[in-house]
Amino acid sequence: MVWTDRYLDHLAVERGLSANTLAAYRRDLRRYVAFCVKRDVTVPADVDEATIRSFVASISASTWGDDERSYSARSVARALSSVRSFHRFLLREGAVDLDPASAVVQPKLPRSLPHPIAVDEVVRLLEVPDVATPVGLRDRAILEVLYGAGLRISELVGLDVDDVDLDEGFVRVLGKGGKEREVPLGAFAREAVTTYLSRARPEFASKASRAALFLNQRGGRLTRQSCTRLLAACVAAAGIERRVTLHTLRHSFATHLLEGGADVRVVQELLGHASVATTQIYTLVTKDHLREVYYTSHPRARRRAPRKG
Repeated sequence: MVWTDRYLDHLAVERGLSANTLAAYRRDLRRYVAFCVKRDVTVPADVDEATIRSFVASISASTWGDDERSYSARSVARALSSVRSFHRFLLREGAVDLDPASAVVQPKLPRSLPHPIAVDEVVRLLEVPDVATPVGLRDRAILEVLYGAGLRISELVGLDVDDVDLDEGFVRVLGKGGKEREVPLGAFAREAVTTYLSRARPEFASKASRAALFLNQRGGRLTRQSCTRLLAACVAAAGIERRVTLHTLRHSFATHLLEGGADVRVVQELLGHASVATTQIYTLVTKDHLREVYYTSHPRARRRAPRKG
């Protein structure tokens, strides 16, 4: 379907979606088109509600990987969301008269709460990099910025040197949908970035570096894969046994702010969330923490069993 290419162009140019988000849409739509073609459905007008329902059922029943794992409910829901969005686009563009996906209900997903790490675990993690080496100075700066500013990894690796204002203590970030925001940099992050720029980045810089802030040892812009590997090594060295991802630091940033009394609207702005509802999930995490502290600390929180005898 030529319309899928037009739709992907629309997402890239008019909505300014990131390369990773576009790749996800592209995968979903390729699978959808292949499914339709197998059923001799080759033009958008021939798609009906039953076709879309069958597509969703086929994903739910299929497996992937050598160990034949089933697709998660979230993956199925994302694929349907891509298809629904595509058909809304077709209707707006006048390619079809009806939207066959409008009656296909999005499955409800179990609410998945963020899993932040504790403040003391963050401190242990940040202290792992060996700041006597250029690589260690870079890694410390990366971790400090991820946690200190709550950036997405795509935002961090996309930073240029000029995006950081160390005098004012701000970093300019290009977030989802091409939306720009400014996020404060705390004292620890500012110090780490300042030291990295003066003592480590010059060791990595080459003609290929251009304006990129965080560089690999060949002078190129650091990738998310490299950041994933450095985080995994630091987590292991810090003795943190739970699963910690790059996004965990963003979760921890938001949760620790709310636990410290920050307003949820402020946290929304710092994270770059379009809707406060997305940010409010972190309040559920802090409520769980408050409940735990209350029941373990208050003398009359739990009724003690009467003494025998």
